[in-house]
Parts: sequence; structure tokens; C-alpha cells
Amino acid sequence: MRQPAVKLGELKTLITRAFVANATAPENAVSVATALVGAEIDGQIGHGLSRVPAYAAQAQSGKVNGRAVPRATRTAPAAVVVDAADGFAYPAIDLALRELGQLAPATGIAAAAIHHSHHFGVAGRHVERLAEQGLIGLIFGNSPKAIAPWGGKAALFGTNPIAFAAPRRTGPPLVVDLSLSKVARGKIMVAAQRGEAIPEGWALDADGKPTTDAKAALDGAMLAMGDAKGAALVLMVEILAAALTDSSFGFEASSFFDAEGAPPRVGQFMIAIEPRPFAGLAFADRVERLIEAILAQPGARLPGVRRLAERDAAKTGTLRVDAKLLAEIETLAKGAQ
Repeated sequence: MRQPAVKLGELKTLITRAFVANATAPENAVSVATALVGAEIDGQIGHGLSRVPAYAAQAQSGKVNGRAVPRATRTAPAAVVVDAADGFAYPAIDLALRELGQLAPATGIAAAAIHHSHHFGVAGRHVERLAEQGLIGLIFGNSPKAIAPWGGKAALFGTNPIAFAAPRRTGPPLVVDLSLSKVARGKIMVAAQRGEAIPEGWALDADGKPTTDAKAALDGAMLAMGDAKGAALVLMVEILAAALTDSSFGFEASSFFDAEGAPPRVGQFMIAIEPRPFAGLAFADRVERLIEAILAQPGARLPGVRRLAERDAAKTGTLRVDAKLLAEIETLAKGAQ
């Protein structure tokens, strides 16, 4: 399959134009385009350019309010609630990060609850941005139903990603990013788009039977990582991301993948921690000591090695994009479809 190389700046501009042409405010379009191109650079294609057609269709139909202006309300000295206003998640997260960046250094720890939100892409990138400011970051997000509860057969919870990031004295932040399903749902979506099979053990079909058919998996349920323990973590995240943010549970939310129905109104919960009130200047030294102990073992590696390698490869300033998808984005950029 042909994959032309496109300059990163031109790609971001093209995607921004595609959203502006499909009922999205320019500032929101830039935020979304930045996140999707960043995901593609990091090799997270399930959260990258493959999302453009569905996002644009949802903005055009009104399932996502592309012109929404997120609002932040400080509800306690170290707490903020961000209303995404049924818009894209990325502008709301940008706002939450600005709020947390101001609050956490003053209070030691601060949290943001985002509601009336949407798909939030690569969870790790959001907390990485906190770590780039010297803060420890945690994020929990829920999503439309995809995972069955332990012992069940029907999807009830979302894939409910969690991510953690810690600043380092040298080098990029340490980032841990996990989907609580055995694999991110976006990877199954990409496999379905390409007509490819998925590995056994990822998902169940609509009858609750194991399947390697990606389309059947999207109609069925995904399996939690770690079996019963993973299913318990999924429940925990559902409470933090949905109940605590007053958002839709996974079984109440509409799909991220089509333009049908009401806005999904899922939630995200973020925590930012300033290390100094707890560990003083010792925190950075202790993190480096731990990392040295890990890397001292032959074959051991840190999370994010592949992501950082993908970023290094993108320093050429270009990115290879599926030709069919690129043509679709170009068509979207010409005007509302």
C-alpha cells in the first residue's frame, strides 16, 4: 500500500483545514490536529489520522460541537471542573492542563474533572505535558462500552485507559500509558478498516465467543488485561472517570466511531502532583536511582522506548501517510461533505 511522505507542518495544516471545513472553530481544529498528528508521530495510529474522518463526520452531524468553548470552574483550592461542552476533548484537556499547571505548584497536589467530553486520544501525552513542567501526572478516562465485566459476556465498560508520567533529571519524562483492555480498541478499528484479522484472545463476538474477526470484535466485547484483576481496575477507572466527573458510564455513552446518536459525554479525571512538598529535591535523584537499577539488568527497558524511537524518526520533518486516508482528508478539507 502506497504511503507518501508528507511534511509535518503541511499535514497539521491540512487536518486543521479539514476540521474547519466541517463545523469546527479554528482554535479547536488546531488543538485536535496537533493531538492527532502527535499520536501518529508516536506510532499510535489508532489515535492518529485514522480518527479524522469520524471526528469530522461527528462535528458535521452535531454529535460533537466543534465550536464548543470549554469552561473551567475552580470548586475548591486544588480542584477544578472543566466542562467540555460536548466538544472535542483536546481543547478541554488543554484548559485543564493550564489550570493544573497553576494550581499544583502552589497546593502540592491538584485535580481536574472533565465532563461532557469525547475521545481523548493518547492518554500518556496529556500527563507527559505535566511532567515536562516538573509535575507528576495521572489521568483516567472512560469510553463507550467495549469490555464485559468479569464473568459477563456483554460489553459494559469502556477500554478505560490510564496514564502516569514522572519528570526526570535528564532525558524525557517517564511515561506509562495503558489501555485496560488487552489492546487499545483503536487497533481493532484500524484492523477492521484494513480487513485484517486480530490475534486470538483480544475480543469476543456478539455471542460472547472468542473471535479473530476485527469487525465482529467491534460488535462484541473486548477482554480486560489481567483477567479478574484487570476487570477490577476497569471498574475503578469507571468510577474515577465517570462517577467522579458526573459523566456518562460506558454503557450510557454513544460510539466514538460514527456520527449517529447523542454526544458521548464521557469523562476524564486528572491529577497533578508537585514533588517538592513531599520529597524535596530528593525526588529527581530517587527516580534516576530506580531507572539505573532497571537498566542495569540485561534486556530490561523502560516504558516508551518505541514511542521515543518513533519521535526520533519523525525528526526528518516528514511522516508517511496511507494514500487512501490522505486523499480522504484532502477531500474533507475542500469543504463540508
